[in-house]
Amino acid sequence: MRKVFLAVLLIAMLVVTSAAAAQDKITITIWHTYNEVSPENDMLTKTLIPEFEQQNPDITVNAVPYPYDGFRQALLTALAGGTGPDLARLDIIWSPEFANQGVLAQLDTVMPDFKTFADAVFPGPLATNAYNGHYYGLPLDTNTRVLLYSPDTLKTAGIDAPPATIDDVKADCEKVKALNNGTFLFSDGGTSGWNVLPWIWSMGGDITDANYTKATGYLNSAKTVATYQFLADMIKSGCFTDGMTGSGIDTGAGFFGGTILTELDGPWTFPTAQSQYPDFKLTPTLMPAGDGGSISVVGGENIVMFNTTPNQDAALKFLRFTQSADYQQKMSTIGQLTVQPALVATDYFKNHPYYPVFLKQLATAKPRTPVPQWNAMEEILSDAGQTILRGESSAQDALDAAASQIDALLAEQVTPEAVGTAAS
Repeated sequence: MRKVFLAVLLIAMLVVTSAAAAQDKITITIWHTYNEVSPENDMLTKTLIPEFEQQNPDITVNAVPYPYDGFRQALLTALAGGTGPDLARLDIIWSPEFANQGVLAQLDTVMPDFKTFADAVFPGPLATNAYNGHYYGLPLDTNTRVLLYSPDTLKTAGIDAPPATIDDVKADCEKVKALNNGTFLFSDGGTSGWNVLPWIWSMGGDITDANYTKATGYLNSAKTVATYQFLADMIKSGCFTDGMTGSGIDTGAGFFGGTILTELDGPWTFPTAQSQYPDFKLTPTLMPAGDGGSISVVGGENIVMFNTTPNQDAALKFLRFTQSADYQQKMSTIGQLTVQPALVATDYFKNHPYYPVFLKQLATAKPRTPVPQWNAMEEILSDAGQTILRGESSAQDALDAAASQIDALLAEQVTPEAVGTAAS
């Protein structure tokens, strides 16, 4: 009887201990926009999160993928209902808006070691987390768009080298049009800032003044108007596809299929190409230069923590983990370019087959207007672009109207110094 009693007691103690351990285990949730079936999601969920959980056995990380197009609204809705995640991988263009909404934790306030992490990253990506005197995130990855091509497909059109200048683009267009066989020099998928800003900046135009206070005189300037007219002419002539006007053309399929000779895209294209199109000689080069030089748009994501999280300590542990050399290096292997200059200086990046071109482009790349009103601005910008490229309005008339609307939006800023500044 005594042995039975001891056995029962031992089992009971084990059950209590297991229950207590289960109670002590914390689950944190991070929302992100990696495609569920992608190298990025696999690296995060199958390699990096298991590493973190092994190092922190009391924490479970639940990574939830969302489609990019609905992500911002899904976050805003969830946070309004008190059901948001602990952390999010947030597009850099959304950081000022979410900071202005008051839903992000001030990392420079809640992290005693914030400066250590801030000093370890490039100043440009770090600045996208600054708002109204504080930092509301840390950069997670960075990127830009460069011109991608295959030497083999260019040769089929009688083009020996990718266009290095806007004048080269015009000359190559004549060669492509002469083929008259359904081949296009270039394609893209819309008129958002991500699509049109590389052309605007490279051709010497802009959309606002340097302090982001007005669009009139910039968005409707002669050079910006000329840029939109150039894009409209390229589409009308059959040199560029009509993908920018929302026709739904699959740029990627045409590019890898050889009917579209060039596209603007990021470093994540290479792992996909290597796995799906191993014989395709995917090659990067800089954005064609115009009067403004060769200038592309800065992309990337920040990691942010929401001030509603009940798991702040655990969430901050994972946030710090994303800033580790191990995390940054492994994510860089699948196209998520590191934000740490110390890593970029290593032989891995110096001798990399395509990162050096992206890093060179990043040296001149510019951010989309970093203000809380950017999403509303971009809608106006995109709509104006559509009317111009479809031939429904002159470039001057459409951009005059758009500039006036954006001026009104920018006037809603609380203080001029609220954006892009932070306490030192």
